[in-house]
Amino acid sequence: MNSILSKTGSQIGARPPVAVELSPQGVLAAASPGPGKPPVYAFEPLPQGALVPGIGEQNLRAPELVANAMRAALGQVSPRTRAVTLVVPDTVVRVFVLDFDSLPGKAAEAIPVLRFRLRKMVPFEVEHAGLSYQVLVETKSECKVLAAVIPGPVLQEYEAAVRMAGFEPGALLPTSLAALGAIDSLGTADPDAPVLAANLSALALTTSVTQGQDLLLYRTLDLPEEPTQRLAEVQRGIAVAAAYYEDKLGVRPRLLYYAGIGAGGNSSAEDFARWIDDPEMTVTDLAPLPETGAATPLGNLMSLAGVVGALAGA
Repeated sequence: MNSILSKTGSQIGARPPVAVELSPQGVLAAASPGPGKPPVYAFEPLPQGALVPGIGEQNLRAPELVANAMRAALGQVSPRTRAVTLVVPDTVVRVFVLDFDSLPGKAAEAIPVLRFRLRKMVPFEVEHAGLSYQVLVETKSECKVLAAVIPGPVLQEYEAAVRMAGFEPGALLPTSLAALGAIDSLGTADPDAPVLAANLSALALTTSVTQGQDLLLYRTLDLPEEPTQRLAEVQRGIAVAAAYYEDKLGVRPRLLYYAGIGAGGNSSAEDFARWIDDPEMTVTDLAPLPETGAATPLGNLMSLAGVVGALAGA
């Protein structure tokens, strides 16, 4: 998916060939050295509490530490531009699939229409929020739009940290939307085949169903901290997404693309398969750790899917 959040709310073509993902665990940077060359990655950890993602309060509790980690990670991947695609936690962005009879073709005219629709759908002030959209399906009688919106003060925090690190925010994406771009890099036989994907963080589970460039489902669930309740919510979230897939497409999903980490550390596709305990569904990593290209030890604290997908739009 090529949805982009920018200050202007306009749609941009290609993204920068550099991506950096921020999470409570740390900063993951990736850059493409050149056409046809595999990305280079670097990871810098953050102390606990330096970044607390959310829509209603300050996210960067230690902005200088976050900026320093960003500068260190990006410096090790030798970026070719100062502009970067910033990948942020799902819990700071609200994503919607909206239906219209029609939508103005010019962004300057479409954005006010979208803001009006979103006004009662988000628990924050939308007039000065960061807003981006992408037309998914358009016919003479309908227009289906993917819209992503982030509170203005939160967007300003993240952009300020990027500039403090010595770079410029060229685009911003929530991690699960970014991760969907990694599907294209898997080289599946049919690019229009439906896909069920899940992205697990320490705070939330995002499930999605795509078919070609159409997004059929995008759902983020906040997860409880208590392990038993957390497991139950994850299982329920996957079951709901699988049922939606079957209802929309008329066939039960047999493959789940997985990205993310569990509470307290990494969880691989094998771990997640044990969590959901569905013998009829195969779970595979959306973005496996690379054998080469790591400028620093990547560890098990973050998935590569967000930055891999972000670079796919470069």
